[in-house]
Amino acid sequence: MRKLFPVIAVLIVFSVISAACGGTPAPVEQPKVVETVVVTVEVPGETIITKPEAYGSIAARVRERGKLICGIHTSLLGFGYLDANGRNVGFDVDFCRAVAAAVLGDPEKVEFVPMTAADRGPALQTGEVDMLSRNATWTSKREAEWGNFTWTMFYDGQGFIVRKDSGVKTLQDMNGATICVTSGTTTEKNLAAAFADAGLTYEAVIFEETAAVYGAYDEGRCDVATSDKSQLASVQQGFKNPDDHEILDITISKEPLTPAVPTGDDQWSDIVKVVMWGLINAEDYGVTSANVDAMKTSENANIRMLLGSEGDWGYSALGLSPDALANAIKAIGNYGEHYDHYFGPQGIAFTLPRGLNNLWSNGGLIYAPPIK
Repeated sequence: MRKLFPVIAVLIVFSVISAACGGTPAPVEQPKVVETVVVTVEVPGETIITKPEAYGSIAARVRERGKLICGIHTSLLGFGYLDANGRNVGFDVDFCRAVAAAVLGDPEKVEFVPMTAADRGPALQTGEVDMLSRNATWTSKREAEWGNFTWTMFYDGQGFIVRKDSGVKTLQDMNGATICVTSGTTTEKNLAAAFADAGLTYEAVIFEETAAVYGAYDEGRCDVATSDKSQLASVQQGFKNPDDHEILDITISKEPLTPAVPTGDDQWSDIVKVVMWGLINAEDYGVTSANVDAMKTSENANIRMLLGSEGDWGYSALGLSPDALANAIKAIGNYGEHYDHYFGPQGIAFTLPRGLNNLWSNGGLIYAPPIK
């Protein structure tokens, strides 16, 4: 194998303005990156993957091409799937649209890249995508190796789905069972750890594609299927007889699902984080997709700041317009609106109680730094 070391050569131009003789020197402008060159050095015997180029380069690249490239799921109902018209939709998918609305002023300026669970890390490492929004769990190893995770937008935990007539109710009841699981996921590792800790055995039936995991389970090729509970609830809707199955009251892990971006570009990471914060703060303040414009003149100074009608919440440093967050909220709604669109009582996917995904002020874990 070969080791590829990225060598980053950045041309920095300093603009120094000298004052006329006897005058007061003008302030020196901060250095600006105006060109980035990536050189790859090969070392025989090993391989690593190159990293993105420089601060601000991803946002510049997105603007230059006029679209955001986003890695997504296309077959997980509610989170990332194709609607009846073949349009990419879903809770995760629409976060890409929110970022496009903030950066480009248009939520439709997105190129969606379908990917398997195993594709996610390499796609971030190589910079194939500007953003990943595909039910990815934020872990310390992934943060170190994949890229930068931004902000948790869905709190989940790993569980199990079984047939109601199986008699399985506890982890111990699964001793010796065949269990369907997706490869290249935290799910696979959590399963092994939980059974080892409990002194239990199982036979893993492993598939790369999520759809294959549940197709095999529904056909009876394994006794149990395991994944994040939200995913289990999603795929259960597509079973031949959904009511014949149940998700057990067992949770073996923490699964904070978080959009991620390639490493090496703090500005881009900050942009995506602030967009996520904007959606959460909007729900806090009662700002919705329908009342955004009217709320720009709210008596609440925090709301005026959020919507860009007063003060600078950091948009100038990030290279965004004052109304960037207003555009994102208008595109997909505040966090609560967005959740309910897919999972509320009248949601277009299925009903999934918010639980931990309630706002912090309503007993949940959804919380964001203030926009100010």
